[in-house]
Amino acid sequence: MPWRRWVAHLDMDAFYASVELLRYPVLRAEAVVIGGGRRHQPEPQPDGSFKFARLRDYVGRGVVTTATYAARDYGVHSGMGLMKAAARAPDAVLLPTDFDTYRKHSRLFKAAVAELAPVIEDRGIDEIYIELSDVPGAQEAVGHDPYGGVRALAQEIRNNVRRTTGGLTCSIGVTPNKRLSKLASELDKPDGLTLLTHDDIPARIWPLAARKVNGIGPKAATRLAALGLQTIGDIAAHECGWLVEQFGTHYGGWLHDAAHGVDERAVVTESEPVSMSRETTFERDLHAVRDRTELGRVFTALCEQVASDLQRKGYRGRTIGIKLRFDDFKTVTRDLTLDQAVADAAAIRHAAGLCLKRVDLAKRLRLLGVRAGALEKA
Repeated sequence: MPWRRWVAHLDMDAFYASVELLRYPVLRAEAVVIGGGRRHQPEPQPDGSFKFARLRDYVGRGVVTTATYAARDYGVHSGMGLMKAAARAPDAVLLPTDFDTYRKHSRLFKAAVAELAPVIEDRGIDEIYIELSDVPGAQEAVGHDPYGGVRALAQEIRNNVRRTTGGLTCSIGVTPNKRLSKLASELDKPDGLTLLTHDDIPARIWPLAARKVNGIGPKAATRLAALGLQTIGDIAAHECGWLVEQFGTHYGGWLHDAAHGVDERAVVTESEPVSMSRETTFERDLHAVRDRTELGRVFTALCEQVASDLQRKGYRGRTIGIKLRFDDFKTVTRDLTLDQAVADAAAIRHAAGLCLKRVDLAKRLRLLGVRAGALEKA
């Protein structure tokens, strides 16, 4: 059998929520939403059980970080306001986010994959690309299945992730390239394994909405729809020249390649971050004067978190910036480039404070963020 390139995209299933269900298995049959604050921490009861907060009792401005599939069945999804989610699923359990625990399980699942396939591109806390082409057995047929070897390898990776993390599931797409694998990993969620070749594109990929392609954003999707191009197959039905006429040489050519499953990108094992940031949306809008103490505490905590992220990953930032969103949803950013890159909380706090002085704080604040950019290795 000829050598084939095989790339996998692994996406953990409802990652944060699934981690919480490991901690509170009694909630497995319930709709659960992650996104609450510390006041929504489950309360231990004398009999060893827990009292959980419910969405119906939530009041505030927070948003859903993620939700279990049971909650998604009610129309609750990431980024939705918690008050809106409460209207759709009032009986859902509300849990606070615990990023330290999520990062711990992220390291566990990536280590489990690396035991079997070491060439990994990290795409965030809950997803990775994996180069499988040269892993022993990946090019072998099994019985009458010409792709049985790589299929068995992907299943072994899934089993190792479940075993190492104590029961977390993932979905894997295995195809000849990264773009197709990203699409394939979504086809049979949750807990799915999907293997596609280029021959499968017309049946499995072309019926999907154009917006499913990573790189087709809302504006491009609107333009495509105006031209009658609703699905990936609609794009593929047009010649490259026509797409170039409509969208320009670069993007038109890219659309043509994307619709036909063409992607030569390598799995990149090392990538340098552009910036590191932390932000928070307040439970209620805060005033710069009347809520100065609370704002100062949050501002300092964000600077400390950014400093911790930089130090943990071995970076310093030369450009320190802030992000503010006011009660009218207007967003303002300011930044300051320093003579020397920094990674300590005090220096970040000082530079961010100087940025803050350049903003008119007459309106109430809805969101506050701190960012370190122009990163260099410490």
